[in-house]
Amino acid sequence: MTLYIGREASKLWKRICSETATEINLLLDNWKYLLAGIVFQYIHGLAARGVHYLHQPGPTLQDLGFFLLPELGQDKGYISETLFSCVFLSFVLWSFHPFIFKSKKIYTVLVWCRVLAFLVASQFLRIITFYSTQLPGPNYHCRVGSKLARLPKPDSVLEVLFINFPRGVIYGCGDLIFSSHMIFTLVFVLTYQKYGTQRCIKQLAWLVAVTQSLLIVASRKHYTVDVVVAWYTVNLVVFFIDKKLPELPDRTSGNLPMLLPLSTKDKDSKTKEENQKLLNGNSIDPADWRPRTQVNGKILEDANGIHVDTAMNGA
Repeated sequence: MTLYIGREASKLWKRICSETATEINLLLDNWKYLLAGIVFQYIHGLAARGVHYLHQPGPTLQDLGFFLLPELGQDKGYISETLFSCVFLSFVLWSFHPFIFKSKKIYTVLVWCRVLAFLVASQFLRIITFYSTQLPGPNYHCRVGSKLARLPKPDSVLEVLFINFPRGVIYGCGDLIFSSHMIFTLVFVLTYQKYGTQRCIKQLAWLVAVTQSLLIVASRKHYTVDVVVAWYTVNLVVFFIDKKLPELPDRTSGNLPMLLPLSTKDKDSKTKEENQKLLNGNSIDPADWRPRTQVNGKILEDANGIHVDTAMNGA
């Protein structure tokens, strides 16, 4: 038993070292995309902090979800946050599974580049939306009479830049349409839907996403419209951006394509080069070395083709 454990531990260590070397190479190529995505997370937090200064507490708006779902109460608001934390942690652990398991379908660095692209696009739309119209927050700390409903004028720029993390994030007001929690949840679920391998986990993930939506409304952290808009906006964002990004490389292949598609200039240059090769009678595929001969405006494969074409023309 001891010998078996030692042998398996040695294999696991070699697997981790090998995967680490691979991911480091990918990180060196794609660190700019990851850094840009991480920086935008701070910008998103800064924007949410800024709209809190503009928040005007008022009566809670009429909401269908509030009418249908019983209010959980202030003492049970942690339930939705706990579920979201489990979703976030589960996805992070899954994204690093290639370091441990033999069966691998993804590269961790490339998956996070893709996820951050989805998040940045969705959060950019969110910032535009909640700055366009500020709704009175339905959460308990955002209602009339709460000391946290409005922020006093900042004493310095640093007070705004530091966004009072994490308290400023947890007790924010005004950043309603659309739900940031649902952005993360749906991006994670859609990513696993495409690259995950366990069907039962995919079905469970969608069930968790629906449950998360209901809990957010029942906790009065968002209006129902915030959740509904998140559902169709995030799905559309992921759909269109996923079309623009190239597919992740297969783990069975050693080829690693570029993260981003070719620019229009590169595509035009490549197309011209291929057309020139065709005009010269050369194959686009360099592995195809067969000679071409042009007769009567037609490119033939070899000399035998010349006689056949000549015979068919009655020459």
